[in-house]
Amino acid sequence: MKTRSAATSAATATTALGTSLKQRQLTMMGLGSAIGAGLFLGSGEGLMTAGPAVLVSYLVAGTLVILVMWALGEMAAANPNSGAFSVYAEKAMGKTAGSTVGWLWWLQLVVVIAAEALGASQLLVTIWPVLPAWALTLTFMVVFTAINLSSVKNYGEFEYWFALLKVTAIVLFLLFGVALLLGLVPGATSPGLGNFVNAGGFAPNGMAGIATALFVVVFAFGGTEIVAVAAAETDNPARSVASAVRTVVWRILVFYVGSIFIIAAVLPWTSEALASPFAGVLNFAGLEWAGTAITLIAAAALLSALNANLYGASRMVHSLSERGEAPRIFSRTNKRHVPVAAVLISVAFGFVTVAWEFFYPDTVLVLLLNLVGSTCLVVWGSALVSQFVLRRRADREGTVLPLRMRAFPWLTAAGLLVLLGIFVVGFCDAASRRQLLGTFALVAVMAALGKLARARQKSK
Repeated sequence: MKTRSAATSAATATTALGTSLKQRQLTMMGLGSAIGAGLFLGSGEGLMTAGPAVLVSYLVAGTLVILVMWALGEMAAANPNSGAFSVYAEKAMGKTAGSTVGWLWWLQLVVVIAAEALGASQLLVTIWPVLPAWALTLTFMVVFTAINLSSVKNYGEFEYWFALLKVTAIVLFLLFGVALLLGLVPGATSPGLGNFVNAGGFAPNGMAGIATALFVVVFAFGGTEIVAVAAAETDNPARSVASAVRTVVWRILVFYVGSIFIIAAVLPWTSEALASPFAGVLNFAGLEWAGTAITLIAAAALLSALNANLYGASRMVHSLSERGEAPRIFSRTNKRHVPVAAVLISVAFGFVTVAWEFFYPDTVLVLLLNLVGSTCLVVWGSALVSQFVLRRRADREGTVLPLRMRAFPWLTAAGLLVLLGIFVVGFCDAASRRQLLGTFALVAVMAALGKLARARQKSK
């Protein structure tokens, strides 16, 4: 059988998007979208649920992220496309699967974008109560819309430095935490490692606590998949995505697991300071300015994630439009290769949220966060299934892949088993079960609407 190169086939594909993203920008986009308030402010929730054993939850979720990123990296290197996992699902399982996954991820990001803008505003109001939250939210929405309407090169550079800010903050926190544990911080006594065994031991709530925390923790890793979306706008997708996948995976694990280890060592799992865990650690060391500093860093983390997610949402709806799954206007680009209509439709809900916050202050953010369910699990599952199908097809046809996931199919199967375990755990908890059922219902409705739309197109 004659062999052919997937990279060559992908290179001949035409797209209206540019190719000016650099490898370092792609890497920082992956970090920027994944490291947000879930780490800076939400990590304490898992610790309060499972105790120090939440480290096990992070390791399990981190393992799943590694496997998903490897799978996405293989497919993105072979077929760089702004639709990423939506395109791969279509190739592997048909148009209904592809459009459903794409629209599901887009809707998730649209809600998250609004929540991130409002969340950053509410954080800043606590230390700078000059403007109301709705006015700050409006400002952020206008600024980041303008950034995403500029060239992708400018956007990538802005996101690079924005993400670098919070990455630097995490690195400094890790270094400070190690110094604190070693007793090297002047005026502060090392807490040692006693908190890992005190107050009920390493796993005070047993396996049930670890399992419940796992379902909470897995959402903190959401956003890493944007690397596969952005790979299409780099000048060398195969090389860029391979490097970005390797870098993003190990950095996220170090940042998350390292930070949680320090927090668990310094603060007892019953401590009220876990409401803002990073500030709690710094306050333990006697740094009175910690609260303000961590608030600013958390706000920057949210805005960086907003920036990356707006980029991802606009590129996904652009891809859906190119494939006939969305109105054609969303596939049009300007002379700077920016899909203007796709950007505007992706931020529209954020501007609606501004009005919502104006009329009903301090009630919107909770509602937005409740709308974001277990959609990332569905996306990750589709990526693993798609990679399994497409890899077997490529091997059967003799296609040469520029990047190959190791230990296939065993690692892909392992990822699916971990994902299945998380779903089982989710159904054992009432709140998680409602989210899962809601997500499954949404998937079913989207699939049905997609089929109906395609049937009408064929009948015309």
